[in-house]
Amino acid sequence: MKDIEEMGPVDYLVLEFPGNRMTGEGIPLLLDLVDRGIVRILDLAFIRKETDGTITAVKVEDMDAAGAKDFEVFVGASSGLLGQEEFREAAEVIEPGNSAGILIYENTWAAPLAVAWRKGGAQVIANGRIPVQALVAAAESGTGIGT
Repeated sequence: MKDIEEMGPVDYLVLEFPGNRMTGEGIPLLLDLVDRGIVRILDLAFIRKETDGTITAVKVEDMDAAGAKDFEVFVGASSGLLGQEEFREAAEVIEPGNSAGILIYENTWAAPLAVAWRKGGAQVIANGRIPVQALVAAAESGTGIGT
């Protein structure tokens, strides 16, 4: 991994796929972000939660032919940031009978800004994300987010 002092913010997503149907529909868009230097994929892993609650790691090479083809570009994407604890936490939020992709990525677009702020002594003391559903509800109600 490159020098941590030069990195942009790092985020993670857990994407749930109902009925264990992992599609590659978003892969071209994700690859475009990577190709344009907007994000850098640090880790990508897949898990499945059976109806009995059993959790299984899913390897790209174990996916059906279409899934393996769509996701093969990510084979080996592993920085070591994902461990057993992260898999356990992801598994807790997945509904039984579904699968999930766990994605850790660097926001490379923000790296120069983050480096400048760090050099100036600033530090992130809080961050978050506003779900699209909250934006829609705020727009429809005419009130602020979370009110």
